[in-house]
Amino acid sequence: MNSVRILIADDHELFRRGLAVELAQVSGWAVVADAANGRDAVALAAELKPDIVVLDLTMPELNGLEAARKIIAADPAALVLILTAHESEQVVREVLSAGARGYVLKSDAGRVLVQAVQALLDGRFFFTSSVARMVLDGYLRSESGDADAAHMLSAREREIVQLLAEGNSNKDIARTLEISVNTAETHRSNIMRKMGFASLPELVRYAIRNRIIEP
Repeated sequence: MNSVRILIADDHELFRRGLAVELAQVSGWAVVADAANGRDAVALAAELKPDIVVLDLTMPELNGLEAARKIIAADPAALVLILTAHESEQVVREVLSAGARGYVLKSDAGRVLVQAVQALLDGRFFFTSSVARMVLDGYLRSESGDADAAHMLSAREREIVQLLAEGNSNKDIARTLEISVNTAETHRSNIMRKMGFASLPELVRYAIRNRIIEP
């Protein structure tokens, strides 16, 4: 039987190693690479084409949600499983909109991670039980005027929101994304206008509230 190739991304090394050990115990499964941030995860996914990508939701440089969007945009057949410590109906909606097929709380990972990966391999979705209730009660409801203003942002602007919230200057962002400082400044101005923020602290509070960065 062909091996199932898995990529893991989580910024906590011990947790990442624990996931790798657990998954590698399944016959025919192999963890082919791991990453400590979303940007490296995207690069490794493009290079290695794993069957399953397991992403922590909150990682430095590029969070798991944006990493999922990039990975799935490059390979629509990619199977992405999100791990998180947070239960949030809004985040569940964002995860599903990004194309990920699973959402597992870290507190449940030791119990259901293998089951979740197998579900994705079988062509099914998988949600932690408490999150499954959110999906039934909330995600399939009509999307009303509650839509987050973040939907107005481009993929590049969402990246920059995280980098700004992490304390990066325009020069830092330009260097990280390989764009000019003027372009970075323009993106920043557009983000502040679209989101209705008057100051950077407002953007940081938004990023913390929506689990883009850790407080």
